[in-house]
Amino acid sequence: MFLERAGDSNAITRRYMDSILIDQRNLNGDIPDTRFEIFGRSFETPVTTAALSHLKTPREDGMVELAQAARLAGALMFCGMGTPQQLDAVMAAGAQVVKIIKPYADEEQIYRRIAHARACGCLAVGMDIDHSFDHKGEYDVVQGEKMQPVTREKLKAFMAAGPLPFIVKGVLSLTDALICRDLGAAGIVVSHHHGIMDFVQPPLKVLPAIRDKVGKDIKIFVDCGIESGADVYKAMALGADAVSVGRALMPALTRDGPQACADVIRRLTQELKYFMAHTATGDLKSFDKTTIIAP
Repeated sequence: MFLERAGDSNAITRRYMDSILIDQRNLNGDIPDTRFEIFGRSFETPVTTAALSHLKTPREDGMVELAQAARLAGALMFCGMGTPQQLDAVMAAGAQVVKIIKPYADEEQIYRRIAHARACGCLAVGMDIDHSFDHKGEYDVVQGEKMQPVTREKLKAFMAAGPLPFIVKGVLSLTDALICRDLGAAGIVVSHHHGIMDFVQPPLKVLPAIRDKVGKDIKIFVDCGIESGADVYKAMALGADAVSVGRALMPALTRDGPQACADVIRRLTQELKYFMAHTATGDLKSFDKTTIIAP
């Protein structure tokens, strides 16, 4: 018999999302519009890919195939750790990309990667701030690369390194969200990085307070455990501008390739439309948090 590990943040997140109910509203509804606009670009869906890394498929570089899937689905792609050459190949697949950079101890590498993201045409750039420490409380090492903690001053310098919009990934508290807002971040990803720390609050639990305090000018993405259109609806109604999906895309991508992965994004979008239609939510600017009944 499977026993859940105490403090498993992924299990805590799943239970919390499933505990949230939706107030059905059948009057004044219409077919919803799921078009999502950000940084001067328009997408068919607010469902983006998560900032995945090191994907392998039986056919070719999984990150390139993920980019192909995002393009086919009309979705924004977040791109995680990888070489500059891989990012060039991802961009050649035709997706609109947000490049997320690790907090490398070698700061020159950070600046080089920001410059490369700009040069190869990324829509935005950002940093994954929750990978500074490992499970022993030491500086993390990812794929042989040593990481460093990110201070307010360092984050400000990274944001100032180029003209691209800057998104901070790994925000899971109002404290960090307000720092990002005050430093001028264009967006944040509310995330616990698939349970990188035990006993943390679910992203959807902290999301409403973050949205209330940072205002509408900063874009908010949510990831971790998004598996269905119901999950997407709940996140959007609680204040997200878009959601990022990772693990729910990987089986289709690995087994059947970009078209199948794109079909998963389309299915999530259709499921989102179903819930929007049954709550009289006409478009992505019309979500009403009173449709959410949260514990």
